Amino acid sequence: MALVICRRFPGSFCGTPPRPALIKYYTNKKLPGQTSEDWVLTAKKISTDTRMAATLKLLKPLGYQVFCSPFAYSATQSVAYWNMRSSTPPQGQDPAKQVENICSTSSSWRILTTSSAPLGVEFSKASASKASTLQPDSPSTVRVEEDVEVFDSFEDPRAFLQLRPEYQLHSYNRSETGQPLSVAEGELILHKITVFQNNLQPQVITDYFCKLSFLPAEHHPILLSSTSFTLLCQLSVKNIQLFDTPDLISILKAFVRLEIPHSHPMLDVYETKFCHQVWEMSLDQLLLVADLWRNLGRRVPRFLKIFFSYLNFHWKDLSLPQLIHLIYIIGESRQVPQDLMQKLESLILKYIDLINLEEVGTVCLGFFKSSSSLSEFVMRKIGDMACADMQHLSSYALVNILKMFRFTHVDHINFMKQFGQIAPQRIPSIGVQGVMHLTLACSALRILDEGVMNAVAASLPPRVAHCRSKDVAKILWSFGTLNYKPPNTEDFYSSLINEIHRKMPEFNQYPEHLLTCLLGLAFSEYFPIELINFALSPGFVRLAQERSKFELTKELCTLDGTVGVECPNYRGNRLNSHLQQEGSEMLWNLARKDMNSKPEFLEALFLLETVLGGPQYIKHHMILPHTRSSDLEVQLDVNMKPLPFNREATSTEDVAKLRLKHVGVSLTDNLMNQLLKGKSRRHFWGKIESEKKAAIHLRGSLCNVTGRLEATEMADLCPPAHLQAPQVKLAIQLTNKNQYCYGSRHLLGLHNMKRRQLIRLGYRVVELSHWEWLPLLKRTRSEKLAFLHEKVFTSAL
Repeated sequence: MALVICRRFPGSFCGTPPRPALIKYYTNKKLPGQTSEDWVLTAKKISTDTRMAATLKLLKPLGYQVFCSPFAYSATQSVAYWNMRSSTPPQGQDPAKQVENICSTSSSWRILTTSSAPLGVEFSKASASKASTLQPDSPSTVRVEEDVEVFDSFEDPRAFLQLRPEYQLHSYNRSETGQPLSVAEGELILHKITVFQNNLQPQVITDYFCKLSFLPAEHHPILLSSTSFTLLCQLSVKNIQLFDTPDLISILKAFVRLEIPHSHPMLDVYETKFCHQVWEMSLDQLLLVADLWRNLGRRVPRFLKIFFSYLNFHWKDLSLPQLIHLIYIIGESRQVPQDLMQKLESLILKYIDLINLEEVGTVCLGFFKSSSSLSEFVMRKIGDMACADMQHLSSYALVNILKMFRFTHVDHINFMKQFGQIAPQRIPSIGVQGVMHLTLACSALRILDEGVMNAVAASLPPRVAHCRSKDVAKILWSFGTLNYKPPNTEDFYSSLINEIHRKMPEFNQYPEHLLTCLLGLAFSEYFPIELINFALSPGFVRLAQERSKFELTKELCTLDGTVGVECPNYRGNRLNSHLQQEGSEMLWNLARKDMNSKPEFLEALFLLETVLGGPQYIKHHMILPHTRSSDLEVQLDVNMKPLPFNREATSTEDVAKLRLKHVGVSLTDNLMNQLLKGKSRRHFWGKIESEKKAAIHLRGSLCNVTGRLEATEMADLCPPAHLQAPQVKLAIQLTNKNQYCYGSRHLLGLHNMKRRQLIRLGYRVVELSHWEWLPLLKRTRSEKLAFLHEKVFTSAL
């Protein structure tokens, strides 16, 4: 009788479900013609599904090692030549004693609960149980097709580690495999641990951890629940001072393969031990240990703090691969001293001609995640490098570079032009998270590229379900900020608004995202009443103030004020008066401080007071407090003459004490012609100076009081508003380039919304644009006065 040997491979044939036990061993092998993406998706999807964790006992011919890997124990062997001397135990209490009985007392050790059943029996029962639950037609057996929305937040940022062989010296490669350990061999090791527990040497303990970590992955949970493995962990903690650095690293690698929970209390002891070892380790070892902690998903702030102190003395010794890997680790840990980042930036400049574009993407992502800035010089070098070969730059690296341009606000025009050329073709093949970052970068840099925005708008509706709440929020904000509506506006906005409704539970967790959505929609004149009513409800307002890590008072006030102006029929929730007042004061303080720090604004205010007749004819305040910027308000009567409506310009005490006549200069047509044509200027200014000597200075103001009014008592300068209603109300705005799209006169969303609301409230907006006013600052005073006079009185007609 012939013996037929069947070998199963990843994937399925003719509807037969794949066999995950075997796939486990092939997670690092590709079939001929299979792409790395297909292979990773298949293996990862199947290996993580608990319903697929069935064990298959396969026949294999003698000498044919199905599970053999040429990389077996390569990582362990690579540390053998580090020649590090054993560390001396630290002074004080032995940390092993602090956790000697931790297995039996800590609830965190539940995963290592004891069991009296033999290991082999446990494995067999588990295998049979899991196999019986495996249904051929279950969703878990279906192979996952490659999808642009699949993003591995762990693996994808680590792709750079495949670029140079040197990275293998100081990084952990999950694809490296060792000699597989059979269930029988594993049971024998666990038996030895129980029998020889009092005589196990540190090297033997290390060897046992390494070997047990190469049991089939589906048996790891069973291993972790066994009494013998718990005992092995206790012995390692008890003897931790006897391990040298290579032993500690080997054990940490075993923990990674076994997927020890990152919150495991045993790991506290190991982190403390590595903290003591930092100054005895090489840069390769330190980077490898940091990388292993990253693989465990455990934050180790104590270790990294000491590591960074070490780097302050040894940063010049970093090779290019070590530098790139270090920046990756810094980004993932989100912690780093800024003085160290400045040193690393100097190394980036040193190696800039040797770094490839994918590594540039890693550098940008690391600096971005750690909130560390790169100088404009370095960013321009990076932009130049990307421009030289952007066609071959991966979309992932492109997104990371754009993140850093967004963070540093460096306007590299050539980079953005080339980006605008290649992005529309790439956007359909980029996941929505990447698309969000591309769109957000454009809005942050104020660059409106209609081709890019149209591509985003066209690709999004069919896959809007893949968006997170953050993606929806940032995309709506970006389109609203750039004040741009794509050709498929209705389809685009309706799909995103519907998605907001579907993701309400997620917005409850991240309330700032809902407010971002609604403000972005408001910029674009979309007001979903149900969502606004919910966002302004007392419950959500309280949630936004308590749960969010951001201060959201300004956002709440902007939304509330906008609804009050643009939705007159709205009868839903509104902010209470206390929060409105608090938000208004906060926004006014910011706006006043900003405007008073600008010389061009102060000069405009001073000269407008001169043109109008004094500070009582003009008021610097926030006409619309919720719009976050201030204006200069002027009111004119039916004869187009300024009204002295600003009662705050003159104190009651000054009025009662002085009661002086107003003295001013009439800006007649003849004088205006002289101002505009430059005739008889000496005579004209001589007349002004002689009359100004009789003027008074009010409240220490730098402005001389001049004007066109007839002589009248100061007490009558500011009559009650109801006695003299203004015919025209002007909102004079001094704009700057940051209120417009880059290199254009296309107003950004917030400022466009503000003008829309001012007009709705009956104001005429008078703009002192930066392209007109700033060049005029270098001209004569008479030319400035003439310009302002024309702006005010011509706009009023």
